Amino acid sequence: MKTTTIKQIIYAVSVGLLLTAVSCEKWIETDFPNNQLPTELVFEDEQTAEAALAGLYSSLWSNSLLSGGVEGFGLLGGLYTDDISTVYTPGINGVSDIYYNAQIPNNSVVTNVWTNAYQQIYACNSIIEGVRNSTSLSQKVRDRITGEALFVRSMLYFYLQQIYGEIPYTDTTDYTINSQLARMPENEFMTRIETDMSEGANLLQESYRNAERIYPNRYAAILILAKIKMLLNKNTEAEVLLQSVIQSPLYSFQNDLAKVFQKGGGHILWQLKPGNANEATKEAVLYNFTAAPLSFMVNTDLVGQYSAADLRKQQYITAVTFQSQTHYKVSKYRNLAGNNPNEYSVIMRLEEVQLLLAEVLIQQGKVAEAVNLINKTRLRAGLAALSTGLSAPAAMNELRIEKRKELFAEQGIRFFDLKRWGMLDQLTGVKPNWKPFHARWPIPNKELLINPKLNPQNEGY
Repeated sequence: MKTTTIKQIIYAVSVGLLLTAVSCEKWIETDFPNNQLPTELVFEDEQTAEAALAGLYSSLWSNSLLSGGVEGFGLLGGLYTDDISTVYTPGINGVSDIYYNAQIPNNSVVTNVWTNAYQQIYACNSIIEGVRNSTSLSQKVRDRITGEALFVRSMLYFYLQQIYGEIPYTDTTDYTINSQLARMPENEFMTRIETDMSEGANLLQESYRNAERIYPNRYAAILILAKIKMLLNKNTEAEVLLQSVIQSPLYSFQNDLAKVFQKGGGHILWQLKPGNANEATKEAVLYNFTAAPLSFMVNTDLVGQYSAADLRKQQYITAVTFQSQTHYKVSKYRNLAGNNPNEYSVIMRLEEVQLLLAEVLIQQGKVAEAVNLINKTRLRAGLAALSTGLSAPAAMNELRIEKRKELFAEQGIRFFDLKRWGMLDQLTGVKPNWKPFHARWPIPNKELLINPKLNPQNEGY
């Protein structure tokens, strides 16, 4: 297959040069993760460099924003918006406060999300520096490892910025620089990670280095790059990037709804593999209950969005009746421990690419083309096709409904969508505690105490 660079993908579009060095003011605590190797031991040969990268992926599975468990933004973003509910009462733990929109700066979830992500960003920086300073790695290996680390770092930064607003940016492990970090203005920050993700995409290959797609390739980076461009209102550039993913022969639409969350599909861009053979995904464990719900369930507001004819109401959601009460569990992942031959945690899939492309097409007046993309998931779900003659506002409304029904409880997509659309305040109809300032979480109190230059605290906290 002919290799395509980002510059070729977006033709004459320039993504700019890396911005000037960070001019910041104090320190973020970023202890090196326990499952990582220190830089000076890592890059003597390819095997040890790979071990550091493997440790990074292990931490993504276990305790990152991408994790399918209680640490991940698939759950946290769903709780924070209107997709997931909890049996926990107000004030019982940090997670319940996220659901009730009652988080404060010393909330344990608010703190752990920040701390874990910056530890993993530090690990990425250490890997990039180690590769840069290595004299033994081949150029091909250097490019791949650097590309993967840039991809992970930029994706984590993307999440953090959407959750907290203005945050610090660092691309080094140098204490003298990190000790002076402050929060970077949003536009400068987004342009910085746009440049980083573009570099990462150019370093990565189109082909996967593992047939199970458990490591990101160029197109995974292109997807995040397109999301960044959408936030920067660069819809034309985002369209070209998203089209390149859809047109790649690597990907094919999964027509069988029952197989969407099985690991072997051609619609998967990137997924995380459980640590042990036959181990359940974190999502399968998190949402499982057979009587009264144990912790989390589907929000009844979301259940009400599905018509009786929508096959996803049976495939993605399972009704559980206990003592005359019916609750609904997320059943996108079904295999439990000891009996999981075919499910990994899907981080990116083609359906999201298609619906993002539909959005930027509508924004540019290409409504009929966008509706055809929306119809792909509708038809698979047993619903009638929408008319290609819809107005742009009507098509956008249908897109919003379709994205929620198709992608709920996945990577916080609902939160990111509502925020991008300027529609977070519609949550007041479902969540009485919602206030406009909840569009951002508070900066953790621990970080403000360590580094007063991170002040002022986000409005409302």
